[in-house]
Amino acid sequence: MTDYQQSANPNLLEEPRKPSETLKVISVLTFIGSGLAILAQLYSFFTAQKSYDTVVQMQDKMDQAPDFVKKMMGPDPVGTARKTLEAKTPMLIIAIVASVLCIYGAMQMRQLKKQGFPVYVIGEVLPIFAYYIFIGQMSIFALCFSLLIAGLFIFLYASQRKYMS
Repeated sequence: MTDYQQSANPNLLEEPRKPSETLKVISVLTFIGSGLAILAQLYSFFTAQKSYDTVVQMQDKMDQAPDFVKKMMGPDPVGTARKTLEAKTPMLIIAIVASVLCIYGAMQMRQLKKQGFPVYVIGEVLPIFAYYIFIGQMSIFALCFSLLIAGLFIFLYASQRKYMS
């Protein structure tokens, strides 16, 4: 009887599939990065007024700053700081939702489930779009950094999809 059961279902003898080392590493980095993103957004939420006041005070000194500093601050640092202050609550909510989506998607992919990939991608791009909706502009440095990190992780997870079902 045992021989019949084993031959009828050959998958009984297979070892369960395990995530690749690459998938393990990028998922751990996702968990860390998502946790840090939540902490950073919480910090921004609670220090938004102070940040705005600092940018307003520094406005006079911006004319004397090197060009690369001006580019990092964007074309209208005071306007950006004001919009950031005004949108601090929705940005906090979106950052938390996006981080949870990234964590959930990474957990699904770590369990070798492909359906985690689109969830992860939404979690990665949601804050970038939200920033443009609520704030309107982003310094070139922040935009490049955000797109580089998001793009890199999306690419790394996409390369691991062949091991998922």
